[in-house]
Amino acid sequence: MSALIDPEDLTHESDLVWLEDTTHLDYVRQSLDRVTGRNRRPAYHRDGRLVGYATLGPTAKASRASGTHLRRVFWLAPHDRDQQPAGLYATGAPSEAVDPRTVAPRVKGYKTERSEGGPASDAMREMGITLPKA
Repeated sequence: MSALIDPEDLTHESDLVWLEDTTHLDYVRQSLDRVTGRNRRPAYHRDGRLVGYATLGPTAKASRASGTHLRRVFWLAPHDRDQQPAGLYATGAPSEAVDPRTVAPRVKGYKTERSEGGPASDAMREMGITLPKA
């Protein structure tokens, strides 16, 4: 979960690589994954799609036990708001969700009114979708 990410786990991040334009996304899910390299695109084994990932600087050390690095990945599930605007997350957001505009290398990111399904995003307005009043 996003709330459980320790800022200490992000100290070796050097950059974020976005695999798609995030300006139309109200939120992305973030998690820490154990991966084999510091910079290459990580393998992705979840339902949904990989949206981005962090790269690590040269001082990042691999785990002695596994030889892997702990890296942040950003992803979306098939039932997330970008694919199902009127679905489960029409309002609210998953616990590991953050607004992609609040994320940077070494910065955890956080939820915003937009990521929680507040005022409709531009993408939702363009699709003609309005959120129910609370």
